[in-house]
Amino acid sequence: MIVRSLLVWCGLLTLAIANGTFRETILAPRFGASVAHTIGSAMLATLILVVGWFALPWIGPQSLQDAWVVGATWVTLTVAFEFLGGYFLFGKPWKLLAADYNILAGRIWIMVLIATFLAPVLVYSWRADRPVTSTFTQR
Repeated sequence: MIVRSLLVWCGLLTLAIANGTFRETILAPRFGASVAHTIGSAMLATLILVVGWFALPWIGPQSLQDAWVVGATWVTLTVAFEFLGGYFLFGKPWKLLAADYNILAGRIWIMVLIATFLAPVLVYSWRADRPVTSTFTQR
């Protein structure tokens, strides 16, 4: 399950990079950086849920707890890539990387991380026609 989760996350990373390219080349020149960031974040969160819908059966979590592990894995890898890759690969300063988390400044990147974390759990529940319950009652 973990290897498949990692493979799907690599696909999500590719989608995120494509989404960022679309945001910067198409949306930002037309709407400005702030609006483009908001639209791009909403688009990426939606794409993550769609990918989760199709990929989760292939990943194969056997319980709600497994779905939480998938979500935690995805969000941990995303934050690690964003900060470590952003700093070491792309040379962005830490302050700029942290700015995406400033909700008071209108930055909604956290919505993408929430979608990344919850997508496997929501999809597991939706596809199984079961309500979301405690991770301990599903085992």
